[in-house]
This record gives sequence, structure tokens and C-alpha cells, in this order.
Amino acid sequence: MPEKYHIKAVATPGHFRRVGKFGSVDWREDCSRCTNCVKPRCVYDTYKKEAAYNRDPETSVIPLYECRGCLSCVQGCTKGLLGISLNPEYLALGDEYWRPEILATTWNQADNGRVPVSGAGYRGRYHGPGFDSIWTDMSEIVRPTRDGIHGREYISTSVDIGSKPMRLSFTPDGQMVGETTSLIDLPIPLILDIPPWTLRGQTLTRARLAAAKALGTLAVAPAAEAAGVPAEQLPHFVPLVGSEGLAAAEPLLPKVRLAEFVDWAGSLDLLAKAKAAHPSLICALRLPMEAAAAESILAAKAAGVKVFHLFADLHGREIGAENPRHIKDVLREIHTRLVQQGVRDEVTLIVSGGIALAEHMAKAIICGADLVAVDTSLLVALGCRVCRGAAGRTHEEECAAEAGNLDRAYAAQRMVNLMGAWHSQLLEVLGAMGIREVRRLRGEVGRAIFMEDIEREAFGDLACK
Repeated sequence: MPEKYHIKAVATPGHFRRVGKFGSVDWREDCSRCTNCVKPRCVYDTYKKEAAYNRDPETSVIPLYECRGCLSCVQGCTKGLLGISLNPEYLALGDEYWRPEILATTWNQADNGRVPVSGAGYRGRYHGPGFDSIWTDMSEIVRPTRDGIHGREYISTSVDIGSKPMRLSFTPDGQMVGETTSLIDLPIPLILDIPPWTLRGQTLTRARLAAAKALGTLAVAPAAEAAGVPAEQLPHFVPLVGSEGLAAAEPLLPKVRLAEFVDWAGSLDLLAKAKAAHPSLICALRLPMEAAAAESILAAKAAGVKVFHLFADLHGREIGAENPRHIKDVLREIHTRLVQQGVRDEVTLIVSGGIALAEHMAKAIICGADLVAVDTSLLVALGCRVCRGAAGRTHEEECAAEAGNLDRAYAAQRMVNLMGAWHSQLLEVLGAMGIREVRRLRGEVGRAIFMEDIEREAFGDLACK
């Protein structure tokens, strides 16, 4: 049994102004100064920090956003003077997909790598669009050994990138013959992808590489950004090669394990050339998530490509469609098509776009992915509010993430903390489902409930689309 995989999280408070969900409403005019006042008993010291702010208005207002919504003060006040209110600034965060609760959850996880727990409990919807329409099977959660992160039962989160031979052939003297393959074994089913935009003009490539090294995974970046990368980080570097050719990537190919090639008219020729020069190199084709993706994969697979990176848009929708479907629907279609052709086990599917929470990673794997690539969440961990292009925001407004300290070590550790929290949640999901290996989760749609399917079964032609 391999050594148990563990991500070391280090408390790294954010260097940005965060926005809290709750604020306290205090009708102190009627306060009778009771000796048993509930304010000093606040377990989070929210009122003590508020008192410090009232004495000095020049201090930061951040402590005013630290209410956790436990409601103990509301219930305990004998005069009924205290209340909890939603913060309007919090409700304005993000957009329709990157909702305020996703941003706040990501910030909290990046602080210390822990699974966030809200004092007010879960008050959201149990059904919604996209990944929110999938319910995972938790039938094994009552078993005492299925306890995920507590370690009484080993649960593997390792995945492979590459293609294993479907059969082994040997000569009479015992020598194996046939195609030899290379595999990359990752201890966690995710890699770090290129974020959709930069912060302060920084691509954060070095921070992502440092985080990838700490996590034991890979980080994708344009080949031209490899200048100055330490030698010990190169095995975690995935150069992205586009229509510019192999000039920038050629010196890197002998030192890296995986290279990605952007899909264009000459991409297969470039990929074949790189593979011929470096037989041990695993080459991946980066394809848009679209209706014809399955046929593109089959065509490229016939040309010798075994690894594919399918990317959706920022909201997890397919590219170029008039009525784009969510990644979960397109991915299920692609996975089913490859299974029908009998080639699913011969290829590796990496999926990115709209992977905003740890549960999205597990649900994408259920829909047919081998692993996911994380992009926008890495920026959110640094304080990004996903407000690029949001209605009402002008270019003159200062980005909350760019206002903070973007030191490389700081950024890398917050990324590591976030992925550590995601890993813990993945273990909890696998343990509750009774699955001891994440590879077995791939395509296991029978271990999940899809809201659209049960609506169709229950209501037939009356089901709302």
C-alpha cells in the first residue's frame, strides 16, 4: 500500500478585504446594560472587535464582517435587541454562477485548508442548474469505518494520466512485445490550469508551479513563461504549445512529463513531431468542450493521441453553442460515446471550466472525467471576486485581489490550502459512497441522482425543460 497522501496546510490569512455574509443589527437605545449581556460571550469576539471600531472609526471595518450567524446572541438577549442581517455588499459579489457563497467558501478554505462549517447551517437550495442538479450517493455514511479524513480506512485519490495497454503480449522467451506506454501517477485528481485573467499583470505561473510541487501534481502554463523556473519544479511544469510552434517548448520537452497542444489545423503534426523526438513524453490535445468533441477525440485517438484536455467557459458551459449545455451533460455524452466505441479505457480526459467547488470535482468525475483542471478558483483564493465584466463595475475600480500582497509564497500557500480542503472533502464523499479508490468513481452515474432524469421518469412529457 502506498504511503498515505497528505497535504500540509499552513494558516495564511488573506491580504485582501473580504466581505462577510452577516452583519449584526443592534438596537442599543433600549439596552438596559444587563450584567448577563450576551455580547462578551460571543465565541468569535465579534462584538469586542466592533467596540474597538466604535472607539476608533479609522480602524478597519473588516471585523464587522466576522459574524458567523450562529444566532446565539439573538436568542440570548433578554431584551430582544439584537438581530442578524444579510450584508448587501456580500449579495452583490460574483455573478449568477460564481455565487457569493462560493467565493466566501473558497476564501475560508484558502485561509487554513479546513472544510468550512457555517454556524447557521446550510440554508441554500437542494436543487439548481449545472452541478447543483446532481445528488451523490451517501448510503455508506452510517458505517463507522467510512469516515474519510479520519484515517481508519485507506482511501486512494490517485489517478493516472496516459494510456495503459489493454492486453499484454509476450514472446516465447518471456519478453513483452507491443507498444510501450508512459504513465504519470498523480496523488490527487486535479491539475492547476491557466487562470482566465491575470492579477496586477502577473500570470502567477511561479506560484502555481510552487503549489503544484507541494501538492505533487502539475501546472499548465505557456511554454514562453518557463524562463527562470527552478529545475526541481520542471517535472511539475506542463508547457502549453500553440500555433507558434515548438521553438519555445523544445528545450523543455526533455525535462517535463506532459505537454499540452492547443487544437488547431497543425496541432496533430506538432504533437507527432514532439512525440517522435521524445518517446517518453506524454502529449495532450487541448480541445474546446463542444458538441463535436467526441468525434474530435475519436479522430485524434486514431492518430495516436491518448490524453485530452476539454475546457468549457467560465460558467462550465460548452463552447460555441447557441444554447450551451452544462459541462456535466456534454461530459456524460462524450464518456458514453467513448464507451460505446470501446476505447474509454485507452484515453484520459482532463476537464476544466466551471470547477468552482470540491463537490464539482467529484461530480465531474462521476460524469466521466478522469481528473479536473482548476483555474478560476486559484484567483478566488487570492481575493478575486470574479467581477470582470460584471454589470455596474467600471475599469477604474480597484480589484480586491490586486489590492493585496501577491507575494509568490503567499499565493502558492493559499492555493495549497484550498486544494487541501478540496482533497479532504473528496475523501468524505468517497467514504460516504463506500468507494475506496477515486478511479472507480469515473463514470459511476449509478452512484448519483440527476434531477433531470428523475423528473423525466416521474412526469414524462410534462417535465419542465
